[in-house]
Amino acid sequence: MWPARRPETVSCPACGATIDRERAREYDKHGDRWDREGKEFEHLCRSCYDDLCQYPRDELEDLLVEIGAGERSRDAFLAAYVRSVEERYGPFEEQ
Repeated sequence: MWPARRPETVSCPACGATIDRERAREYDKHGDRWDREGKEFEHLCRSCYDDLCQYPRDELEDLLVEIGAGERSRDAFLAAYVRSVEERYGPFEEQ
């Protein structure tokens, strides 16, 4: 039996562009693209991938769920985010 074929084109979830899969960059929203077992990756176009922050996102997903991201106004979200980050990691300092 032949393995399932992957689609030849994919849509970039960031900008909506349709691109050849071979030219796209794999993206794992959990930040662990090296652990591949049982995962399906999204694919970004090169320019959107280059715009991504490549820093680790430990605890970020849980924090966003905890403070209700997407369920409140922008101002309320930002206030809750700053408050939560300062409670966990200390006050922000200007550099």
